[in-house]
Amino acid sequence: MKRKIRIIMAKPGLDGHDRGIKVLASAYRDAGMEVIYLGLRQTPAMIVSAAMQEDADVIALSSLNNAHNTIFTNILDLMKNKGLDDVLLVGGGIIPQDDIKKLESKGVGKLFGPGTHINETVDFIVNWVDSNRR
Repeated sequence: MKRKIRIIMAKPGLDGHDRGIKVLASAYRDAGMEVIYLGLRQTPAMIVSAAMQEDADVIALSSLNNAHNTIFTNILDLMKNKGLDDVLLVGGGIIPQDDIKKLESKGVGKLFGPGTHINETVDFIVNWVDSNRR
């Protein structure tokens, strides 16, 4: 029997808008994933530490405060330093298309914008984990 996909979800920085990530957390649970929601005001170090402790397959972030370039880059650097080369980093929020391209070229697996259907995010995560972690 395959183990459930284990996903760490967090709101990094000072962004307090958490409705969207809570909707996604519920949807991911309904899709059979094991969700560990860290909540608001998480630092990159706290997020990566939790991913290591929980043996996460995925880190999913919501960023609506325009700090996405710094936060995602810092998390990627910490993941690399801690040897989390086989953990998917995804996110969503209000992120300009040019920034999405830059962050994905640095190693972010996928960034989803407003209006993305939840099933698209679920499918991306499941397909990535099936190809890279199992």
